[in-house]
Amino acid sequence: MRRGHEPRISAFQAGLIAVALIAIGSYFAFAKALPFRHHYQVKFVTQNANLLQPRSVVRIAGVDVGQVDKVERYRNTKMALVTMRIADRGRPIHSDAEIKIRPRLFLEGNFYVDLKPGTSKAPELKDGGMIPVTQIARPVQLDQILTSLSAPTRKSLQGAVRGLGDALDSGHPTGAQALNRTLRTSPRSLRDSAVVGQALVGPQRNDLAAAIAGFGKAAKAIADNETAATSLIRDFRITMNTLAAQSPALQRTVQELGPTAISARRGFDSLNAALPAARKFARDLTPGVEATPAVIAAGGPWIDQTYPLLGKDEIGGWLHDFSTLAPGLAGLAAGTKSFLPSIDDFDRCITDVLLPSGNIKVQDGPLSVPVENFKELWYSFTSQAGEGAGFDGNGTFLRLVANPGAVSIETGKTNYGNQSYFTTTGSVPLRTRPAFTSKLPPLRRDVKCFTQPVPDVNGVGSTGPADGTRPGAAAPPVPEKRSAP
Repeated sequence: MRRGHEPRISAFQAGLIAVALIAIGSYFAFAKALPFRHHYQVKFVTQNANLLQPRSVVRIAGVDVGQVDKVERYRNTKMALVTMRIADRGRPIHSDAEIKIRPRLFLEGNFYVDLKPGTSKAPELKDGGMIPVTQIARPVQLDQILTSLSAPTRKSLQGAVRGLGDALDSGHPTGAQALNRTLRTSPRSLRDSAVVGQALVGPQRNDLAAAIAGFGKAAKAIADNETAATSLIRDFRITMNTLAAQSPALQRTVQELGPTAISARRGFDSLNAALPAARKFARDLTPGVEATPAVIAAGGPWIDQTYPLLGKDEIGGWLHDFSTLAPGLAGLAAGTKSFLPSIDDFDRCITDVLLPSGNIKVQDGPLSVPVENFKELWYSFTSQAGEGAGFDGNGTFLRLVANPGAVSIETGKTNYGNQSYFTTTGSVPLRTRPAFTSKLPPLRRDVKCFTQPVPDVNGVGSTGPADGTRPGAAAPPVPEKRSAP
């Protein structure tokens, strides 16, 4: 400085300017806002501020959009009123906005406000607007979890922690040393765990969230049923003690897993060898499966038409009636087995004996009729009908004309009173033609009819030849006799 010139500012003024600059820089560094300017603020009430303090960060989707300006008591309650300053990049904040107080990272410390600005359908909050307490969520602290447990539960938890410590500090090597050895394979395990974790996310976007929500419901159910949870932990402890007591046997079981796995691998190899045939069968079955819908569609109209036929008024009712008839039909079928042989015997009797007998012409001298004897039988019926055409008040009768004389005739017993009738005639009656034997042949019911020969009606008792022919007539053909089976 040249002599004779005064400095423009004094040292005191320079110090004041430096202090002012430092204060302004510090303000901007910590407040990050322009002074003497009103900012957009939003308030909310929470039951516990959870270590929120002025300058705590306000974030939307992980991006800083503001800070907490003030934390104070809300009126005369035990709740806290938090005032937040929101930058323009964080607006708009709607009336259905939600807030969650979350812990920050370990190096950051304290908590921050996770703000969801709400939906566009809801109106925007005015400056200084209040978000209701029903839309505020706060994290649960460890001390709150421990205080929610009863004294026996806390004691059991202490025993579990103590048992974990004993497990890590006992044995040769100790549990902690064994755990350190497992860290050697941790990179590979973590890589596989990453694959498993990626798979746990699920093919859909919200699968993991749904699983966590389900786990939350299960945890809530366990919390609501404290007695059952306590019993579960106690039973789990008993199970672990039992496994520890049986550790030698469990070790031998684990040693046997290797040979078991080898045998299982052989079984799977055999299964793989059998799969080609199964795959071929599946491929051959594919056309049939593909044609099944068309078959079902084609069978639909038939089913629609058949359904009424199978109803109660049609076959359904008939089947119901048939169910009562079926037992009788079953008995008939069983009886038919013994009845059919009798029918066969009867058929062979008709074919081999009766019909050939009816085809024989009876030779009766001048009274012979040149027709088969079954026709002569029908002719006699006609003659008898003509002779019996007369009747009186007693009914029909057969009139026989005879001259009275000294020869008495006695009839057999008749149907009228079961008695005989007598008359006289002038001539001695001739014999019966053909002559009847005085003794009928025996009736053998144990001998089947078809085994008997054709009767000789032109034999000794007849007036014609024994062969059944008339003089000058040709002999009738001998009917063919079927042999018995």
